[in-house]
Amino acid sequence: MTNAEHASKDPADASVAPLLAALAELAETAELVARDLAPEIERALEMVRATVKQGGTLLFCGNGGSAADAQHLATEYVVRYMRNRRAYPAIALTTDSSLITAAGNDLGFDHIFSRQVEALGKCGDLLVIHSTSGNSPNVLRAAETAKALGIPVLALTKRNGGALRTIADHTIMVPTDRTDRAQEIHLCIQHAICDAIEQTL
Repeated sequence: MTNAEHASKDPADASVAPLLAALAELAETAELVARDLAPEIERALEMVRATVKQGGTLLFCGNGGSAADAQHLATEYVVRYMRNRRAYPAIALTTDSSLITAAGNDLGFDHIFSRQVEALGKCGDLLVIHSTSGNSPNVLRAAETAKALGIPVLALTKRNGGALRTIADHTIMVPTDRTDRAQEIHLCIQHAICDAIEQTL
């Protein structure tokens, strides 16, 4: 290979290397979760299954990328994931711009989810919180409001779970410090749970 050919190949190799490293890191994190967190995932599945089986509503919330996950998952339950079946009640508390801006303006951003839990939540529902830090004040208030109403709380976080871990009834903590990797694993876990629900209900 000539020097010119070698030089033309190197940039492509260099550009692909970070992509492959990211995939390898994701795979390693997923393997750790599958190996070490199976009981936690099983408990989360049972919480969701019990809610759907008794006709309760899944209330999803989170910030940023986790807000996108909340919307994504509510859609999977209401419409379908892998199978045609009855609609499952699910709401993303991240989608109503009028409500969110009104609550943020009049009550403060910390109340944008808790106000909706107070208005919409009922016995038999499940609040599902995606928060990689576990410390966002608005999700903490939502969890506290849910608990006050007798609504169980399922949380998906990373590393040590933050303050949310002490409020939630159950927390899945992905063993990573990276927000993006945690969110990717959260979505994978949630898809697996939704798939299991579709197969049994």
